Amino acid sequence: MIRRCKADDFDRILAIINDAAQAYRGIIPDDRWKEPYMPAGELADEIAAGIEFDGYEVEGAGLVGVMGIQPVEDVTLIRHAYVATDHRRSGIGSALLESLLARQDRPVLIGTWAAAEWAIAFYRRYGFETVPAPEKSRLLRRYWTVPERQIETSVVLADARWRARAAGEPDRK
Repeated sequence: MIRRCKADDFDRILAIINDAAQAYRGIIPDDRWKEPYMPAGELADEIAAGIEFDGYEVEGAGLVGVMGIQPVEDVTLIRHAYVATDHRRSGIGSALLESLLARQDRPVLIGTWAAAEWAIAFYRRYGFETVPAPEKSRLLRRYWTVPERQIETSVVLADARWRARAAGEPDRK
């Protein structure tokens, strides 16, 4: 079952993120890895900055997957998409993404690590495409708050609505 996460889900969201982020160990640059991957204060700051999480709940296991959205200026960002290690490859990430995308009425962008080929392939299955490097850097600086080193080692994927807008096509709602 997908539901909007509440304040009392904070500890579980944090645990899911830090568990699932272990997949990035050795994939992303060592200088971008930290332990824990996301400290509690960082998650609190992200939520305070407007990220709202949806969660996927499994009977008997509770919350096992989370995915956030963050409206920023004229786009929506998909943020912090993670599924607990024991529940990967069971359709939870797909269900969360489909649910969040169905509610969006403006362009959607996703940032992820350039070396995380599985994540990039996942988003491509939903019609997202990577943007060229110069545009990627501009978008990361405009819509995200990340250090330069993360900009160097990340990609941005854009949905069809964003790509049409970038190409100067009229908005087709």
